Amino acid sequence: MNKKDIVCFIFARGNSQGIKNKNLLKFKKMSLLANSILQSKKSKYISKTYVSTDSKKIANEARKYNAEVPFIRPKSLARNNSPEIKAWKHAINYLEKISKKIPKYIVSLPTTAPLRNKFDINKCILKAVKNNLDIVFSVTPSTRNPYYNILVKKNGKLQTASNQKRKLFRRQDAPKCYDLSTVCYVFKTHYIKKTSNLFSGKTGYVVIPKKRAIDIDDLFDYKLANYLSKKN
Repeated sequence: MNKKDIVCFIFARGNSQGIKNKNLLKFKKMSLLANSILQSKKSKYISKTYVSTDSKKIANEARKYNAEVPFIRPKSLARNNSPEIKAWKHAINYLEKISKKIPKYIVSLPTTAPLRNKFDINKCILKAVKNNLDIVFSVTPSTRNPYYNILVKKNGKLQTASNQKRKLFRRQDAPKCYDLSTVCYVFKTHYIKKTSNLFSGKTGYVVIPKKRAIDIDDLFDYKLANYLSKKN
């Protein structure tokens, strides 16, 4: 594996929804952004760490921790409803402009999963490279199951989200389900350039323990992540 074939991008927009300035929240005496940058630099497989952002504050914080900020992302790609894949494509297009040979893989490490470790990152990278996968997702065992205890309302009544005919009375009998986590994504640059559906290619996954897969979406998640970081 050639280290130059793998770079990391941290996609961190300024106008975060739910928690204001989420990417700059304090975590372990630094910001969530800084935490992701340092995690990237701990991986022996990642050659460079970039930050894609529309925010000057986030850009300055990134440079403080020696991440490269090669561009300021257009506001049109940093709205609440902006698909993440468009920011990925934008980053790849930039790499093509500045280099004759773009890296084969990009690792994305969202700031919202601060409890990941370098072994989680390396495991996702190795999974992608060894199996020649287009994209690797990180997942964690789901605590709810559409075949058993996730319900939907239909005609004024509640029923399981799955429409299978066979009724299940024990969680153990339901198919194993996973939550998609933001611990790590590893994807081929050429695959992302041509696809609009992340699940359309040759995909793989790595299971991450729930205690390291906390995804900060609101203040409760943020407090929980800080609590667990101190416990660990």
